[in-house]
Amino acid sequence: MEAIIALVVVALLVIVVVAKSVAIVPQAQAKVVERLGRYSRTLSPGLNLLVPFVDRVRATIDLREQVISFPPQPVITSDNLQVGIDTVVYFQVTDPRLAVYGIANYITGMEQLTTTTLRNVVGGLNLEGTLTGRDGINSQLREVLDGTTGPWGLRVARVEIKAIDPPPTIRDSMEKQMRADRDKRAIILQAEGQRQSAITTAEGQKAAAILSAEGKKQSAILEAEAERQSRILRAEGERAALFLQAQGQAKSIETVFQAIHDGRPDQGLLAYQYLQTLPQIAQGDANKMWIVPSEFSKALEGLARMGGGEGEGARSWLDVGSGGDGAGGTPERRIDTSGWFESQLPPAAAQPEARIELSSLADTTPAMPTPPPLSQVTPTPDDVPSTADLALPEDEDGQR
Repeated sequence: MEAIIALVVVALLVIVVVAKSVAIVPQAQAKVVERLGRYSRTLSPGLNLLVPFVDRVRATIDLREQVISFPPQPVITSDNLQVGIDTVVYFQVTDPRLAVYGIANYITGMEQLTTTTLRNVVGGLNLEGTLTGRDGINSQLREVLDGTTGPWGLRVARVEIKAIDPPPTIRDSMEKQMRADRDKRAIILQAEGQRQSAITTAEGQKAAAILSAEGKKQSAILEAEAERQSRILRAEGERAALFLQAQGQAKSIETVFQAIHDGRPDQGLLAYQYLQTLPQIAQGDANKMWIVPSEFSKALEGLARMGGGEGEGARSWLDVGSGGDGAGGTPERRIDTSGWFESQLPPAAAQPEARIELSSLADTTPAMPTPPPLSQVTPTPDDVPSTADLALPEDEDGQR
């Protein structure tokens, strides 16, 4: 029985010795080993052997980057306003031996160092500078902390200000100030908008008035031009009508004279026409007395001769000749009327007065077209029948 107890004791002793002789270090960690109370070495990750009862692990250090958030710290600004500032520090242990032997508690030391540095930095700024200068405060804090914690085996990566809380009264004043500033900007923007709107409206009215006046001007010019061309074309039409009327009258007189000479009238026909004219002479309310002229008896005698009253062989003017055309067999002369109603005027679309250049009205005053000379539209003497053409044709005896 005593042997078994001895074996058990030996086994336990062996287990303890083995446990004291082996140290397993996880990744991203380091162990500080002391031998007989003095620093011996720093164990790296993996399996490490120790001298039992001689070597002792003093501390295990986490080598990863760590984040520490400190509670709000009361800080007084240069304008004597107290604000609470929350800070966050990102750091990493670079030397485990210094982290263990350089400072008793590097977390507490870093917190106190951050608080004192923050008060020094913010103490030189006013409230507005503190609220708007976070980047500057962060940079200054990181430089001071990194330079101070170097002997502690620490590396400060960055420092961030999480929140800045001014007093409630200051927050109310700031809100009122911001509200007043925003109201001011709103009023300024509204006034500027009204100003721009009034300017734009005035510019639009000005442009509209200018365009309206320009339109009225062009309308008046076009109306005057249209009236001028209308009068010119009306005058040309009247001139052409008078010319055609004169041509017609000339042709009518020529035809009547030709018909009279082709019929060879004698004294009897003239006497008959004279008798037809006498009642017209006697018409009128003012005619109270009518004197028969002395030629009336001669006219009656000629009428009697025309009627065949003298002799049996006398021939009346009512008798129709052998030709059957009432002209004693004289051949009929036909008149060419194909050119009676031909106007010498150019077409209305081809006249210069009928052309309106609307494209030039926008820049300059439309040019007034010059009327064609009268020689282009007035018939030449060759077109108007002369008195020689209207004269009666001569008979066989050379008399008209």
